[in-house]
Amino acid sequence: MPLARSLSVTSLSGLEDWDEEFDLEDAVLFEVAWEVANKVGGIYTVIQTKARLTAEEWGENYFLVGPYVESNVRTQVELIEPTNPILKRTIDKMNASGCKVYFGRWLIEGSPYVVLIDVAFTAWSLDRWKSELWENFSIGVPWFDREANDAVLFGFLTAWLLGEYAAQCEEPPHILAHFHEWLAGLGLMLCRRRQLPVATIFTTHATLLGRYLCAGKVDFYNNLAEFNVDKEAGDRQIYHRYCLERSAARCAHVFTTVSQITAIEAEYLLKRKPDIITPNGLNVKKFSAMHEFQNLHAKSKNRIQEFIRGHFYGHLDFNLDKCVFLFIAGRYEFSNKGADIFLEALARLNYLLRVNHSDVTVVAFFIMPARTNNFNVETLKGQAVRKQLWDTAQTVKERFGKKLYESLLVGQLPDVSKMLDKEDFTMMKRAIFSTQRQCQPPICTHNMLEDSSDPILNCIRRIGLFNCSADRVKVIFHPEFLSSTSPLLPMDYEEFVRGCHLGVFPSYYEPWGYTPAECTVMGIPSISTNLSGFGCFMEEHIADPSAYGIYILDRRFRGVDESCNQLTSFLFQFCKQSRRQRIIQRNRTERLSDLLDWRYLGRTFATKSKRCIGKYKKSKYHVNDLVCCSLSQVSSNHDS
Repeated sequence: MPLARSLSVTSLSGLEDWDEEFDLEDAVLFEVAWEVANKVGGIYTVIQTKARLTAEEWGENYFLVGPYVESNVRTQVELIEPTNPILKRTIDKMNASGCKVYFGRWLIEGSPYVVLIDVAFTAWSLDRWKSELWENFSIGVPWFDREANDAVLFGFLTAWLLGEYAAQCEEPPHILAHFHEWLAGLGLMLCRRRQLPVATIFTTHATLLGRYLCAGKVDFYNNLAEFNVDKEAGDRQIYHRYCLERSAARCAHVFTTVSQITAIEAEYLLKRKPDIITPNGLNVKKFSAMHEFQNLHAKSKNRIQEFIRGHFYGHLDFNLDKCVFLFIAGRYEFSNKGADIFLEALARLNYLLRVNHSDVTVVAFFIMPARTNNFNVETLKGQAVRKQLWDTAQTVKERFGKKLYESLLVGQLPDVSKMLDKEDFTMMKRAIFSTQRQCQPPICTHNMLEDSSDPILNCIRRIGLFNCSADRVKVIFHPEFLSSTSPLLPMDYEEFVRGCHLGVFPSYYEPWGYTPAECTVMGIPSISTNLSGFGCFMEEHIADPSAYGIYILDRRFRGVDESCNQLTSFLFQFCKQSRRQRIIQRNRTERLSDLLDWRYLGRTFATKSKRCIGKYKKSKYHVNDLVCCSLSQVSSNHDS
């Protein structure tokens, strides 16, 4: 899906002899990202899921480069000696020069090689490298921005690694370096400035400035051409980060992004139109029989129902078999992720279900990590009460079964009035009394550190969804990532998603959208928007996405109230479906999984990237003529 291509910044020495289609056996691919074996956000998922396919294609010539984080290395990486003799000499030379560089295998699918750089070990060079950054690019990084300081260290060490590798090669090397996001971008800029024989690709998964602007509740997409990007970045104290991102995009031979909507954003904010759209994929595991993933849904749904039984003890006055589980998950960005419009739609849905006397109950989960200090005592008590009731029922059942067995052994029909004695009734009454509750079931499963200012909780207080008996919509806010070791809801994220009926992601700012993509791969219908990369991708490839359980909410050409009404309509129509209709829809949703498989998407990326490199190396511009970013007036408050 190539876009109209912008002119590259110049060819580099060492690349002139490359053909558009070159032999992979003579080329080496370094993929550089801060999230290699270091989970921070969605880029970790991109790299982790793509690694198997890339390793299969590039074989022993594929290396991931990331930061050395000891806690992650202990559990995710097997440290070994470098298998590539050139890379071994490179790492030995760097270690002898005062660096700490490690080599190993990342213990994920594909077991790719990783080169991990300890940025903290070379922190003594930070001031010198920041001075060099200012002299070469006129970008000053403030001392208090630790993340940007790490980006400086990581960038210089990455460029050192690539330069040393090229120097160790006996013949002119074919080195391809793929950099993800602004945190790795400085390494690319230095490769260009030093004219290293390295072909470069830069991928932005979201623009820094775009994320900040959307969080500020501006009419972002209708005013892209109007923003004074330097002023907006400076006002938000991210000008130095923005300059690093914009420079990396402008310096790269090939600039890519993950969706058409982000390509438009990058053209206006980073001042370069992406050359290729490379949608993010997943490793799709197909089942031999269609009913297998439906069985997994039923199994996971039962575990969620067990949690619901404990959470709503004393107020379990609704039928769990007629309960619909919705969820929203991701980074806690209240407006960007659409949690605001989702809550408003839930309030309207609650009204519709009540006036229509529906017997359906909706339970909406908000899985968004926030600042907490522990589990909510009332929530933990609910699970304890549920377990106690289960133990009591099992005890009575065993005693009842033993009496029944003995009666049948002597050839007599049991006397039902004697099967349960006084002690059994006492145990059951005590269990029933323990379920009495004086308060409503809690909204939040944890104790929030900033309860009074939390956006989700304040919105719930405004719309009045307090899990009352009369409400047909219940809300559960779980401000922590899911884990199979949790004493509260012991399920990992994949298992939880499989057990839900619908994922709701009405995002205003979502460059790609892994959450609805993961739902699709697992056969779970989802709601996305035409401002998300995933939503635009599905609209482009499917004539009627809603027929396959992919509902696309219009947030680009409608106001907030109209979008909220549309979302409410989607939810209400979904609640009216029968169980059989939902099963058929899940089958149709799961059929779309091949569209999101890396084996399909990765092939497009690899082929077009190679062709672009051949064209970009012939560009007429010289690297020194490049204006990396608008640096005519670097604010004095961004000292180097």
